[in-house]
Amino acid sequence: AGGAAINQLCQTFGVDLRVEAMALDQPTRDITEEAAMDETACVQALSLGLSVVEDDMDVLCLGEMGIGNTTSAAALCHALHGGAASQWTGPGAGVKGEALRRKAVIVSEAVALHKDQAADALDILRRLGGRELAAIAGAVAAARIKRVPVMLDGYVCTAAAAVLHAQAPGALDHCQVGHASAEPGHMLLLGEMGVEPLLKLDMRLGEASGAVLAVGLLKAAAACHGGMATFGGAGVSGRED
Repeated sequence: AGGAAINQLCQTFGVDLRVEAMALDQPTRDITEEAAMDETACVQALSLGLSVVEDDMDVLCLGEMGIGNTTSAAALCHALHGGAASQWTGPGAGVKGEALRRKAVIVSEAVALHKDQAADALDILRRLGGRELAAIAGAVAAARIKRVPVMLDGYVCTAAAAVLHAQAPGALDHCQVGHASAEPGHMLLLGEMGVEPLLKLDMRLGEASGAVLAVGLLKAAAACHGGMATFGGAGVSGRED
């Protein structure tokens, strides 16, 4: 226990770590055949995300762990922003060649099945996303209400937040994206959203690792803002602050 990269990063930057297991014994459904979640399951996942945000948080770093969820992220982005499925589909945990081509086909088939049936962006999330994506969306929404700033992690995390952006412009004004993932769809998504990541290190680990790493930048900025002397305070003459 405690041996993951996120444990080391949280310890380094003084970040509290909390892990929520998302009904691991109840897999979501095959999105090429039916909706990933029914309304009850989606609301439960959204509600869990809503419940974890506390009023006194300085910043909320969001991330995920899950095998296969870059497929869900790609499907969400393809449904929300169009283009070719292959543009949004990357190697994830390392697929390549024919497996990567098949992954893009799955994304295309899933979006073709669900896009025209979806009532809105949240319904697209229910149909194509997983429980962890819905929980992330819920947490982002709760943080907006409670005025807690949010640091998003990589592709999957940003795809979940993109649902709120599509549903209500301005819904992510309290968010920053910690880093640009090595997944090719992530930079494409950030471009669609008009967002610049704080770091570009070609990371693809997940676990909120990029979000927590960016906390180091936040702490450095806060330290400079709070402790750095102005020209006047430092006695430098002939200069404007």
